[in-house]
Amino acid sequence: MATTTPAGVRAHAKHGGGTSDGAAMSHRQIMEALSGLLLGMFAAILSSTIVSNALPEIIKDLGGGQSAYTWVVTAALLSMTASTPLWGKLADLVSKKALVQIALVIYILGSVVAGLAQNPGMLIGARVIQGLGAGGLTALAQIIMAAMISPRERGRYSGYLGATFAVATVGGPLVGGVITDTEWLGWRWCLYVGVPFALIALVVLQKTLHLPETRRKVKVDWAGAFFITAAVSLLLIWVTFADDKYAWLSWQTYAMVGGAVALALVFLLIETRAAEPIIPLHLFRNRTITLASIASLFVGIAMFAGTVFFSQYFQLARDKSPTMSGVMTIPMIAGLFVSSTVSGQIITRTGRWKAWLVSGGVLLTAGLGLLGTMRYDTDYWKIAAFMAVLGLGVGMMMQNLVLSTQNQVAPHELGAASSVVTFFRSLGGAVGVSALGSVMTTRITHYAQDSIGQLSPEQQAAAAEAAGSGQIPDMDLLPTPVRDWLESAYGHGIADVFLYVTPVALLAFLVTLFIREVPLRTSGALAQAAAESAPAPGRTS
Repeated sequence: MATTTPAGVRAHAKHGGGTSDGAAMSHRQIMEALSGLLLGMFAAILSSTIVSNALPEIIKDLGGGQSAYTWVVTAALLSMTASTPLWGKLADLVSKKALVQIALVIYILGSVVAGLAQNPGMLIGARVIQGLGAGGLTALAQIIMAAMISPRERGRYSGYLGATFAVATVGGPLVGGVITDTEWLGWRWCLYVGVPFALIALVVLQKTLHLPETRRKVKVDWAGAFFITAAVSLLLIWVTFADDKYAWLSWQTYAMVGGAVALALVFLLIETRAAEPIIPLHLFRNRTITLASIASLFVGIAMFAGTVFFSQYFQLARDKSPTMSGVMTIPMIAGLFVSSTVSGQIITRTGRWKAWLVSGGVLLTAGLGLLGTMRYDTDYWKIAAFMAVLGLGVGMMMQNLVLSTQNQVAPHELGAASSVVTFFRSLGGAVGVSALGSVMTTRITHYAQDSIGQLSPEQQAAAAEAAGSGQIPDMDLLPTPVRDWLESAYGHGIADVFLYVTPVALLAFLVTLFIREVPLRTSGALAQAAAESAPAPGRTS
C-alpha cells in the first residue's frame, strides 16, 4: 500500500526520526528534513537583500555608476535565470541532495569572491557565481518539497518557505544597513555574512535529508543549456544598454534582438530532438502550466522591478541611511510574510488556491499603481501602506503559481516543470530590472533638466557637476538647494518605474483568471512514483 510519504523519504531512525515499519513522516520529521533547505534559502535570499541597501555605498566606493548598480542586480538574476532549467532537469536525473549541496558550495565561493571585489566588474562577475548557486537553491527547495509532500499539504509548508523569504528579506536590509554604517565592518561583510548560514545548511542537509536515489541513465542536454543561456544573456545585454549606449530603435537593437530570437529558435529545435530536454516542450500543452509560466514572467517583472529600486528611493530621494532604508521597507515584507503564511495554511485546510492567486494579482497591481504616485516628500505612512499592499500581492502569487504547476505533472517531470515557472519568474525579473533601470535613469535626467531653472547660476554649476559625473551622487556633500533639486528628481523618476510596471502586474492578474483550478493531489511525487512502480495486489514483483 502506498502512503503519502514513501519509505525512501522517511527520516532515518539513526538520525532521530522515522520508523522501521514504514509509517509516514510526522510534521516534526518533515521540518527536520526541510530545515537545511530553509537555511540554504535563507542564505541565498540574504545575499541579495543584505546588499540592496548597501549598493549605493558599494557602487560609490568602487567607482561605478547607475549601469553598474543595475548590473550588480541583473548579473545574479541572469545566472539564476539561465541555470534554473538545468538545475531542475538534473533534479529529475541525479541525487537531489547532492545537487543542493553543490549549489551551496557554488554560492559560498561566489560570496567570498564578491567580498574581495576591487572594482564593479569583479563584483558583477562574483554575483554571476552567486546567482548560479542561488538558482540551484531556489529551484531545488521547491522540487524537494514537492517530492516529499503532497500538493494538498504543501500549502502549509510553502508558508514556511514564504516566511523564510520574509525573514531573510526583512533581516537582510537591516543587517546590511548596520554593517555598512559600522566603520570597523564595512560593506564587504554584507557579502560574507551569508557564508556561515550556507555552511550550517550543508551540515544540516547531510544529517537530515534522506531521499531515495533514482537510478536513471543520465543524459544532460548541454546543447540546450548552452543555447538558452546564450539567448537569455544576449537579450539582457541588449535591454541593459538600450537607451544608454544606443537607442531602443537602432542597428544594435535589431542585431541583438534578432540574435536572441535566432538562438531561441535553435534551442527549441534542439529540445524537440533531445532525449532529456532541459525544458520538455510537451509540458506547454497543459493549459495550467502555460498560463502559470506567462503569469510568472509578468510577476517577475513586477516583483523584482517593483522592489529593487526601494533602496535608491529611500537613500537618494529621502536622504536616509542604509539602516533606515531597511527599516522603512518592513511594511512590504510584513505583507508578504502574512499573506504567504496565512494563504498556505488555509489552502492546506480547504484545498482551494485560485482565489488567493487572483486576489494576489489585484493587490499587486494596486500596490504598484499607488507607489507610482509617490514623490520625495510623500508622507511615509502612505508609502508604508502602499508597500504593504504590494507585499500582500507578491506573497499570494509567488508560491501558488509553482503549486498549481506541480499539481499538474508526473513525478519524473516534477523538477523540469517546477523550474519552468521559476525560470520565467527570474527571466521577467532580470529583464524588468535591466529595462526599468535604464528607464529610471532617463526619467531622473528628464525631471532634473526640467527643474534645474529654479537654481541660481552657481547652484546650476554644482548641480551639473553632481549629475554629470556618471556616478551615484553623495547627497550629504551637496548644497541644500542642489540636494533638494536632485532628491525631487530621484523621487519622481523612481516613482515612474512603479507606474510603468503596473500594467504588467495587471496582465499577470488577467492571466490568472484563465487558470483552471484543479483539486490538489493528496500524495507527494515520490509517493506517486512508488505507487506506480509497486506490484498490483495479488501479484509479486
